[in-house]
Amino acid sequence: MNRPPNQILEETFRQCCDMDASLNERLARFAAVSRKLNPAYANLIDQLVERIESNQADSVGPQPGDLMPPFLLTDQTGRMVSLNDVIGDAPAALIFHRGHWCPYCRINTKTLAQAYPRIQQAGGKIVAVMPDRQQYTAQMIEGLDLPFPILTDLDNGYAMSLDLAIWLGAELRDFFGSRGHDLPGYQGNDSWIVPIPATFVVGTDGCVRARFIDPDYRRGLEIDKLLSAFRPSA
Repeated sequence: MNRPPNQILEETFRQCCDMDASLNERLARFAAVSRKLNPAYANLIDQLVERIESNQADSVGPQPGDLMPPFLLTDQTGRMVSLNDVIGDAPAALIFHRGHWCPYCRINTKTLAQAYPRIQQAGGKIVAVMPDRQQYTAQMIEGLDLPFPILTDLDNGYAMSLDLAIWLGAELRDFFGSRGHDLPGYQGNDSWIVPIPATFVVGTDGCVRARFIDPDYRRGLEIDKLLSAFRPSA
């Protein structure tokens, strides 16, 4: 008996979260299954990535040595959190994700959670940033047992200030809508805008130590490279 695609993807997601493998091996495994089940969707993502890359996505956002622009965002409990709060006692990785609904973002955050003791040993910490409202960020933290907070970037305002916000486009909007992904409900607006996945490691002086930006959310920053950015020699 053939299993429905959603069941296959859910099983693959759980397998990827538990794999004894690198982040990109986990993401590649999920991407391969997803492409086999829905090649038309994978092609739409390929086109989106190509569009973003053609606009020089690697040049957006602060560069190493630049001051990280300040922010004031709410965490999953509704508490206001500033950049100074985040980096007050240790360097932090600000990691921008598309949303709780994205399986690649969930695999990424789960991998970070599993590596968090190593990250703390290296002297760092993590703060995730996504445009979802607090009820959804709280669900993600509980569902994945995350040891770090998720900040809500309301209406993608902070991502926009860093030139990291992109419109998904009509075809992807229609596809997600047909699959029950209610981005307007998740974000509290009908813009269909998400951030480009990005990581900025910010020192206690407020300066960017390292950055990783890739418009293809099917790839991510490996844990070892993240750890090296936290160490004093980085």
